[in-house]
Order: sequence, then structure tokens, then C-alpha cells
Amino acid sequence: MNALDLSKITLRPIRYDDWPRIHEWASREESCRYQPWGPNSEEETRVFAEAAAASWTADPQHRYAWVATHPATGVLGIGELNIRHVAWKRGEISYSVHCDYWGQGVASEIARLLCQFGFEALELERIEATCDPRNSASAAVLKRIGMTYEGVLRRTVLIRSGWRDSKIHSLIRPEWTPAPGTPAPRWTLA
Repeated sequence: MNALDLSKITLRPIRYDDWPRIHEWASREESCRYQPWGPNSEEETRVFAEAAAASWTADPQHRYAWVATHPATGVLGIGELNIRHVAWKRGEISYSVHCDYWGQGVASEIARLLCQFGFEALELERIEATCDPRNSASAAVLKRIGMTYEGVLRRTVLIRSGWRDSKIHSLIRPEWTPAPGTPAPRWTLA
């Protein structure tokens, strides 16, 4: 498989009809081994897509659920930015990538675009992300986009194998710098 041109990845609001593509990886054990969800049944993925799409009409909106697309592949991942505290301008990002595109920088690009949206469009002051301490790939993504490792939150998420801890990372507005040569934002709101 040829390497993807990451500069062609864009974010657009998730739609219900994205569920079959999302299900291609949400139904796989390796995609969700560190998550409280999955492997999803078709119905579970449909319910996720329906709720994620509906988040775009909430007022006020606190959940921004996107699909990441590329001209060569179509949908290759998802990303979310959730507002955790409105007054303190704090958000949290998360992402998931189709297994076929692991190790190509796709998760890092999705995470970077989510941070760009949070800082530039929503004017957040702090963006956080957590990952399972065993998930070294996700911790590397967060480091790659400039997040600071802050420590471990103990027993935060119940997954199939039991309670798991969460490594917490953050990026604050004074530390945010778009990647060199970053063009105009690559997201659409419609």
C-alpha cells in the first residue's frame, strides 16, 4: 500500500450513513482492545453513528464528531472533540483509525486537526486526551502532536478485561502551534 498524503486528510461531520465504513474497524477486536466499547455489532455501530450525527444539531453543542476522509480512501477514521467545561474552555479529543491505515500517521493528523479546530475555531484554552497505559501507539500520537504527559488517572474506565487506568495528556493554548506550512483549516461544518 502506498503511503497516504496526510495533507489531503479532511474532517467533516459524521453522518448516519457512515456507519458501514466505521463498522469495518469498530467490529474488530484489535481496534477496541483498550476501549469500553466493541467489538461492535452492526446495531451498536448504527447507534453510535446516529448519536454522533445528531450531536451536530444539539444546542448548545458540546460534542463535535467527525469522520476523517481522504480522496484515495474515503473514510479512514473518526475523531471527536468534546467540550468538558464551557466556562474554563476545556475540551477532550479522541480518535479511531481503520486498521488498514495504522502506522501511517493518520491518527496523528486527525488529532492535530481536532486540536486546530479546538484552539482556532472554538477558542479553547486546554485540550486533553487519555489513553490506556498499554497503548503505546496512542501515547506516541499524543506526544507527536505536542501534548504533555501529566500522569496516570487510576481505574477510570471499565473495559472487558476489568478496570483500566488512563494516561492523561494535555495541550494548552500558549503551547499550540500549527505544523509548519499548515494550510487553511481542513474541516467542514456541513
